[in-house]
Amino acid sequence: MAIKVAQSLKPEPSAVATEIAGSFSDLKPVAVLFFASSQYDPASISRMMKEKFADATVIGCSTAGEQVSGSMLKNSVVAMAFESDAISGIAADVIDLSDRKAPSRAVIGLAEKFGSKPLDLNPEQYVGIILIDGLSCAEEWLMEKIGDLVDIPVIGGSAGDDLAFKKTSVYLDGEVYENSAVLALLKPASRFELVKTQSFCGTGKKLVPTAVDEATRKVIEFNGKPAVTAYAEAVGAKESDIASHFMSNPVGLIAEGEPFVRSPQRVDGSSIYFYCQIRNGVDLEVLSSTDIIADTTAAIQKIQNKDTPAKGIINFNCILRTLQLYQEGKNEAYGNIFKDIPTVGFSTYGEEYIGHINQTATMLVFF
Repeated sequence: MAIKVAQSLKPEPSAVATEIAGSFSDLKPVAVLFFASSQYDPASISRMMKEKFADATVIGCSTAGEQVSGSMLKNSVVAMAFESDAISGIAADVIDLSDRKAPSRAVIGLAEKFGSKPLDLNPEQYVGIILIDGLSCAEEWLMEKIGDLVDIPVIGGSAGDDLAFKKTSVYLDGEVYENSAVLALLKPASRFELVKTQSFCGTGKKLVPTAVDEATRKVIEFNGKPAVTAYAEAVGAKESDIASHFMSNPVGLIAEGEPFVRSPQRVDGSSIYFYCQIRNGVDLEVLSSTDIIADTTAAIQKIQNKDTPAKGIINFNCILRTLQLYQEGKNEAYGNIFKDIPTVGFSTYGEEYIGHINQTATMLVFF
């Protein structure tokens, strides 16, 4: 199976595309996935990558950091190429996030390219990859809509812009899109698996949102108290100091013993904005951070212990995890976990796995 990765730190899009194409010169890719720092002009990097791989479906997005086998990078472009013995079929489309009917049209159209109806797609044979404008705040309703349309797994991440929070971009076949998502439907030639890993454990302390503004992801009250007051009490901090706890003590929706993380973003008076939508009345639990390196190592070792070794990994890794790794001086150790498997990934503004989550790594593994 031909899955290969490449990277470039060259400053010019044309030089980047040339270097990556050189790394893939022995392949005939049917698909190329790339993740590019926002330092690169979106129109140029998308166009150049498509020019170099004219016969392939080329998808990608802007990032807040990149990953390739063995390394976490900044200000780079990383790419993964797939030949037909790795992916037997791929179709991709753009979803305009200002149009609530666009997801249905895209999913129906993609399924038709495989001669199927959306709900007839076999979840053991097909998988979706989704890249979403990371500033759109549309991830929740989009993932819910796609989940209503198909039974196949859909995994991905929200595009970044190196923490500028001004403009993120998604790419498809040489074009650039904003306030949009790129959805790709893949038929891997052999087995695949989805992995979700987050480095948190529950504390038993409950926070129930009792007043929220779902559209803006703002929690006004927890447990009938101002959100800032309730959160401060739960983490044992002064109200003025709660922001310093956000990274290590997010909240989580616990499902079958597994946390689905919702991360606080910032304080606004007595309210708290989150990176993920919080719904009124849903039981949440305050979480406590554990060891990202140990947890991720265990997840990858579990993959490597299977009868068939992994041929490639796409890693959608939250920017908050990336920031923590750099702060703790563990970025090299994290990259090293993936050194023996062809891997690409990027630091996201949110991760997609069933729904929209934070402070998580969601991975698509090919065997």
